[in-house]
Amino acid sequence: MKIDLHSHTHHSDGALSPRELVDRAHNMQLDALAITDHDTVAAIDEAKAYQQTQKRPLWLIPGVEISTRWHGFDIHVLGLNINHQDPGLLERLAGQSKAREKRAREMADKLAKAGIDGIYEDAKTLAGVGQLTRSHFARALVKRGAVKDHEDAFKKYLGKDKRAFVKPQWPEIPDAIQWIHDAGGKAVLAHPARYDLSAKWLRRLLVFFAESGGHGMEVTHPQLAPDLKRQLACYAKEYGLQASAGSDFHFPGRWTELGRNLQMDPELIPVWQSWPAPENVTE
Repeated sequence: MKIDLHSHTHHSDGALSPRELVDRAHNMQLDALAITDHDTVAAIDEAKAYQQTQKRPLWLIPGVEISTRWHGFDIHVLGLNINHQDPGLLERLAGQSKAREKRAREMADKLAKAGIDGIYEDAKTLAGVGQLTRSHFARALVKRGAVKDHEDAFKKYLGKDKRAFVKPQWPEIPDAIQWIHDAGGKAVLAHPARYDLSAKWLRRLLVFFAESGGHGMEVTHPQLAPDLKRQLACYAKEYGLQASAGSDFHFPGRWTELGRNLQMDPELIPVWQSWPAPENVTE
């Protein structure tokens, strides 16, 4: 089964609409796709409704990517196979959206003090229906000519301890895991190799995540080197975490694509192993 359990739409910081993402999944011949927008489940019903009009089967798995804090690091926790209509989850995600909005306005104020006025409106326009993120501010800064590219925006203004950085007020990892449990889903640590952590600190994170009730961790990504994939597989086995595979797809590109290069160690236990697949999807 060709599966991708980490993708985004324009309801957060992805480029495609839910319909376009479903079409992309069909084009890439996926059997299963999890939509995991940042702190919102707004895309899922639209994607499911659209998929019902399609002839080719696709197992759409409701998900979300929840922003958390751990020892000063931004850590993302995926909720997979959740009840995306759970009232408690929706209430908590609404709180996340309010926190994002507050942070965005504070970043805009700092940028104004740095001589860049009106950037909030520009970023909001770029976000459209989606969650307002630092990536939208970066795109707005590039469009203004204030920076040369996305990376430069973070180096000069938006990155940690830079001129427009605002410390996020995210929940702790155990809280996010509990939200996911309450919504009937599995909590998975997103892209563990991407955090700026030493091997010692990554191990500490994995131990803490597992002890907090986390179910699994992502062990593969299209850009991961083979030796790093092997290391993540070893960590999953060592800490008793199930394995997940996700591209963290945001837009079609040279280096990232839905379902590409997501093969996992066959000795790992897939996080989706116990989920009942639809009858028209071959496992």
